Amino acid sequence: MLTWDDVVAIGTALPEVEVSTSYRTPALRVRGKSFARLRTEAEGLLVLMCQLDEKEAMLASGDPAFSTTPHYDGYGAILVDLTKIDGGHLAELVEEAWRIKAPVRLRAAFDAQRPAT
Repeated sequence: MLTWDDVVAIGTALPEVEVSTSYRTPALRVRGKSFARLRTEAEGLLVLMCQLDEKEAMLASGDPAFSTTPHYDGYGAILVDLTKIDGGHLAELVEEAWRIKAPVRLRAAFDAQRPAT
C-alpha cells in the first residue's frame, strides 16, 4: 500500500519540488504552484492535477483507484486512492501533474537531461 511518503519520494525526485501545505494539508509544489495534495478529509485520497480529458478517461475506465467529487467538477484534478494504485502508475501521474504546473523552461530542461528512448 502506498502512502504520502511514497508520493513525496516520487515528487521530490522531480526538479524544484518542495514539500509544503495547501488548505492546511500536506502538498507538493513546483515554483509555488501546488500539483499534489493529500486530502485529510478523506484519508488515503490524493488530489492530483490532470487534464480534463485525461480525468474523464480515468473515471470512465472503471479503475477503483480513481474518483472525484462534485467539488472538482469541471476542474483538472483527479482523486487517487493510494491503497488501490501501483507505484509505477502513481509515478506517471505525479510526473504528469508536475508537468502541468511546472514552467515551460523547467520542463524543457528536465526533458533535455533524460536519456533518449
